[in-house]
Amino acid sequence: MQTDAYLIQVNGSVTHPKVLDVHVNIQGPNTLEKIKIQKPRWAVRASEMSKKTFNPIRAIVDNMTAIPNPDKPMIALSIGDPTVFGNLPTDNEVVKAMKEAIDSKKYNGYAPSIGYLSSREVVAKYYTCPEAPLEAKDVILTSGCSQAIELALAVLANPGQNILVPRPGFSLYKTLALSLGIEVKLYNLLPEKSWEIDLRHMESLVDNKTACIIINNPSNPCGSVFSRKHLQKILSVASRQCVPILTDEIYGDMVFEEGAFQALAPLSNNIPILSCGGLAKRWLVPGWRLGWILIHDRKEIFGKEIREGLMRLSQRILGPCTIVQGALDHIMNKTPQEFYDNTISFTKSNADLCYTTLSSVPGLCPVRPAGAMYLMVGIEMEYFPEFESDVDFIERMISEQSVFCLPATCFEYPNYFRIVLTVPEEMMIEACRRIREYCECHYQGAESTQDLECDK
Repeated sequence: MQTDAYLIQVNGSVTHPKVLDVHVNIQGPNTLEKIKIQKPRWAVRASEMSKKTFNPIRAIVDNMTAIPNPDKPMIALSIGDPTVFGNLPTDNEVVKAMKEAIDSKKYNGYAPSIGYLSSREVVAKYYTCPEAPLEAKDVILTSGCSQAIELALAVLANPGQNILVPRPGFSLYKTLALSLGIEVKLYNLLPEKSWEIDLRHMESLVDNKTACIIINNPSNPCGSVFSRKHLQKILSVASRQCVPILTDEIYGDMVFEEGAFQALAPLSNNIPILSCGGLAKRWLVPGWRLGWILIHDRKEIFGKEIREGLMRLSQRILGPCTIVQGALDHIMNKTPQEFYDNTISFTKSNADLCYTTLSSVPGLCPVRPAGAMYLMVGIEMEYFPEFESDVDFIERMISEQSVFCLPATCFEYPNYFRIVLTVPEEMMIEACRRIREYCECHYQGAESTQDLECDK
């Protein structure tokens, strides 16, 4: 049998044409046909991963259309960045360390994707303890705590599996999980118990596709700090269900009572834990983008596979800033205790002020925080019938009082809002005064006989 030969000619020439018509000459024993091929068309589409990526905060806030009251300067209590207003600068020793690292000219090149060995040794030494010993091999340096969480999720879960996430909780967990094709199951926190976990509810969500439990302590957005006893109960759930834990402890050093924070890993030697943290909050440098994953695996349940997986995932980019890595030893070991104490004292003072003031505002139910930078405030919506939701409540507060807080719908928890506590004190006092005025104007409780006009 003779096989037809196929010769492709482009306008009779072997070179690429400048015209659009393309002909294919099919040469057979008795045939010669010219077939005109249709011009290719552009077909560029966004990836499925990008379509799955969804930030609840941006989706809600970007759709808010309220215009602030032009007669009142805007007060934004919504941004979880302690540096925004300039009242909480980092310590001079931290700045000095960065200058010395730059002047040394030792850190201008590429570092290993998981960070310099010397820098990982610094972190390991800073966080090691007899109950949960750490070495450099147990530390992965990352571009901020956010990337630490992303790598931890990516190494623990496959598309189609699920993770357990707190509600209310930091929206990034859901954003990252959905982009990776991982299902999110929300377990409840209990405001009447200072935002402790509803352990029965959390355990009821575990199934054979559960890849990990995320624990955020101290909490964003709640400002809660779990007791040692509560943490042990959390570990009992993980032990019974044989599910590893990803713990986000970025606020671990920002608690209002000395010794109140208990890291999770030292409380168990048989549960594999990936602990995420970073420089951002304790040292007040969120833009410097240095975080870490601490691998706690004393029973070698993670084994080589998870460690090697983290290393491979870290190789997708070139890791955190080398200058910050070069300054890390000085930053972590020579920053004076007074700097940390002053930061905590200021934040606690604002927390007490805000909680005390808003506790007496009709229709509001603040939950006293114990750490981090946040306070959650419940809205008794039945006393504000003109508002459809917490988002509506906040939009009107912007337009009337020029005060912006994040509606807790952003954190999967309607009818609350979150206040950031790191703004200057005079700004916090004024914001609380305006919130009171706003609520008194719109409150419609049975005992209220006020007849106020809203300042619009």
